Amino acid sequence: MFRVSTENSLEEAMRKIIASTYITLDGVIENPMWTMPYFDDEAGAFADSLQKGADALLMGRATYEGFAEAWPKMSEADGAGYMNGVRKYVASTTLTDPAWNNTTVLRGDLVEEVTRLKAQDGKNILMYGYGPVAHTLLAAGLLDEAVFWIHPVLVGGPSVTSPLADATATLELADTRVMKNGVIIATYRPAGR
Repeated sequence: MFRVSTENSLEEAMRKIIASTYITLDGVIENPMWTMPYFDDEAGAFADSLQKGADALLMGRATYEGFAEAWPKMSEADGAGYMNGVRKYVASTTLTDPAWNNTTVLRGDLVEEVTRLKAQDGKNILMYGYGPVAHTLLAAGLLDEAVFWIHPVLVGGPSVTSPLADATATLELADTRVMKNGVIIATYRPAGR
């Protein structure tokens, strides 16, 4: 897949990497059971649109382990068909034998590995959550969108910035959607793109 740049040379068009993150007003993303009262038909339709636009998932080891434990036990009605069937890439130097089907472990340099994935033909690559992998990709210019589902709750506990104390980035608002249930979905892109 190619596009013509303004200089009339061919550049390889890359897939987008989109990080979709549920977050509270106080910045908590861990154990998002607090999202359940807000996951209605409208939220489901938006989540479905993200999945339909993506043919792969990218995650760190901790997210992978949580998902690999939960999703194989869920039903089709809970969205398990997509999650269990989609191609999965895990950035890890310690995961050696992934049991969840369609999983590939990215053991090499994360930026190089993801650059190769983005250059392959296909749909977008979806990530869930925002942690060290997403931040590394943002810093390297590889994260194309950060979609924050801001929930109208305060739950206390460690915030998303706790493990990313040195994380800095400037983003531009790309889209805002306010749902009837009070959730605000704010989509950002790296500034200057």
